[in-house]
Amino acid sequence: MDHRVRIIPIREERLKERLGDRFRELDVPLLVERPNHRREAVLFVLEEETDKSKFSIHRLAHYCLDLSELFKTEQVVSVTILLPQGQRPEELILGCDRHRYLAFRYLSCALPDLPWQDWRDSDNIVARLNPPNMHYAPSGRVLVYAPALRGLMQLVPAPEKRLIYVDFVDIYANLTDAEREQYAREYPEETKTMQSFSARMR
Repeated sequence: MDHRVRIIPIREERLKERLGDRFRELDVPLLVERPNHRREAVLFVLEEETDKSKFSIHRLAHYCLDLSELFKTEQVVSVTILLPQGQRPEELILGCDRHRYLAFRYLSCALPDLPWQDWRDSDNIVARLNPPNMHYAPSGRVLVYAPALRGLMQLVPAPEKRLIYVDFVDIYANLTDAEREQYAREYPEETKTMQSFSARMR
């Protein structure tokens, strides 16, 4: 992929044939068009799962089938971003003893399995904000919180977006009062900068 590739967000709410039909809303559906129009566009269905008890492979399959029919394409890629750890079905197969009539799989990115150090210096803002969701030692929460905030200040120039993302980092890091004090001791300059920034914006 290069700069000529078009990435187009598409409607998150799926259209209903009847008013009483069940409502479906996708997280991040994206249409990716290549400059070579002889190749079919690809639909990416990115879904975030924060509660493993609510994960449904049937729902993912529904999303992909709906979009395939709507856009008249078989080029649909389902991607699930997993925050909590736990077992989930990796494949849905419908059929009987003689035949398989439907086989569905999805790509998964389990954030708790990714070593946070691999993304510490990334220039991808999503990766830089997510170390608190990645794999780290239980005693290392402050250690992953600091580079996430540093990445925010380095990669997000817009103050109003910084304010949104700093809340995101805070929520997922979920530091205790003792850990906040530790952060203030070990990173005094960053603490002063963030406090001044947050006070001005709020």
